[in-house]
Amino acid sequence: ASAPRAPRLARMGLAEGFWRHEYWLPPGATWEDVKGVPYPQPQDLLLCIPGALLLIVVRCIFERTVALPLGRRLGVRDKLRPKVQPNATLEGFYAQLGRTPKEGDLISLAKQSDLPVKKVETWFRHRRAQDRPRLMKKFCEAGWRFTFYLTSFLSGLALLYDKPWFWDHTVCWLRFPQQPLLPALGWFYLLELSFYCSLVVTLPFDVKRKDFKEQIIHHIATITLIFVSYCANLVRFGMMVMLVHDASDYILELAKMLHYMKWKRVCEAVFIVFAAVFIISRLVLFPLITYYYFVTKFQLFLISCVINAFLMILQLLHVFWSYLIIQMIFGVILRGAKRKDARSDTEESDRSEAEDLAKNQ
Repeated sequence: ASAPRAPRLARMGLAEGFWRHEYWLPPGATWEDVKGVPYPQPQDLLLCIPGALLLIVVRCIFERTVALPLGRRLGVRDKLRPKVQPNATLEGFYAQLGRTPKEGDLISLAKQSDLPVKKVETWFRHRRAQDRPRLMKKFCEAGWRFTFYLTSFLSGLALLYDKPWFWDHTVCWLRFPQQPLLPALGWFYLLELSFYCSLVVTLPFDVKRKDFKEQIIHHIATITLIFVSYCANLVRFGMMVMLVHDASDYILELAKMLHYMKWKRVCEAVFIVFAAVFIISRLVLFPLITYYYFVTKFQLFLISCVINAFLMILQLLHVFWSYLIIQMIFGVILRGAKRKDARSDTEESDRSEAEDLAKNQ
């Protein structure tokens, strides 16, 4: 593949000025310098659209044919929930004004529906329970993410372990941007981009957690970083960043699955391992790779500044999630406090027996 010269991309409907070498390449480098080098082509990333749709289909099949039977065999059971009696007045308030009415609203609704206040309160409690995600749904989602993250992490290790820049990060910048793109790395990039695009598509339908907004920010930042780093041929650097992120994700999903199976002690042990790997990878290795080498050993240009800005967003999220993880370990596991995850979805029961485990991404 030839370098992504502006005229060629302009014919695809992109502004020629958008691909000026001053924006995408370090000072002194031009697109002519990489002419003849197998260089990443931005249009290749359009394959992430069918890729994301394919992953969604694969996920649906996996959850139905693998995760669901596995969860049943491992003892995951949904709790029986009382059904509420149909009531147009209460249902209208629930849908339009709120799921948890205040005391004044309860009294008013009791008069309108000719029911005791206590029964109105019970109706709303049971109605809220009906909308909460089932335990099996959580298990299936965690099973899918565990499978993908583990596959991604092992694949990344297999692709990088024999590369000199995996062991010496300064080699990431050797002869940049004249670094030929290895086909396997290009496909790995496309797989990761497709996966995060699929997460954005399914986010409204997945179990909604308390850090829903943070997750949206994280996915947008990740997709932007994958796209920009690929177009700028920062693939070596991008591979290192993705591998660092994948190192802890599958451990967390495993801990969640164990939690839903009610394997308490094993779950706590796995979660502590996850916490250690997460903190080391996200608060030590990640800033070392991104800031020390990328900022101090590399000439800054426009796209590298954009990448740094989004990397900083991710780092702030890492600090936020690390705080929640540490808080949970000391406040829940080590002190034996009542389980309440600062990042999980709403609990299965109204008394919050035990919420899901805290998580980054």
